Amino acid sequence: MTALDKHGGRVERRRLRATTMLNGYLDWPGVAQVGMLERTVSVGGEVTVEVQYLITSVPRRLAGAAALLGWLRGHWGIENRLHYVRDVAMGEDGNRTRVGSGPQVLAALRNLAVSKLRLEGVDNIAAGLRRNAARVRDLLVSLRILNH
Repeated sequence: MTALDKHGGRVERRRLRATTMLNGYLDWPGVAQVGMLERTVSVGGEVTVEVQYLITSVPRRLAGAAALLGWLRGHWGIENRLHYVRDVAMGEDGNRTRVGSGPQVLAALRNLAVSKLRLEGVDNIAAGLRRNAARVRDLLVSLRILNH
């Protein structure tokens, strides 16, 4: 299965080959399909190729190569919409909290902030964060952590 995307001078071709023929050779609980995704990206005459392998427990009758390719694309949508925002808009990679449960608690709070803003219809998370920076009490009331 092959998919082609063009956007802003960037051309990305994704080709997924999936098989059940390796299942009997793998010591992987629940394996139903094995696949190889080849991603070829062209930007301004420069071409890069990435290869990614996958194992899934979803049988071919429920998800063939086309469905798997869509799911993989959806995974990158999550990566771009959440992890990129946490890193760029919230500076997560620059945070030096490294011990105990601190990193997980901060990640959960960042996820909460992004989710809350998205539920409010905010498209630009950085602008939403700036707009709400002085409204912490309103946030805590809306989350029912504080009373009016």
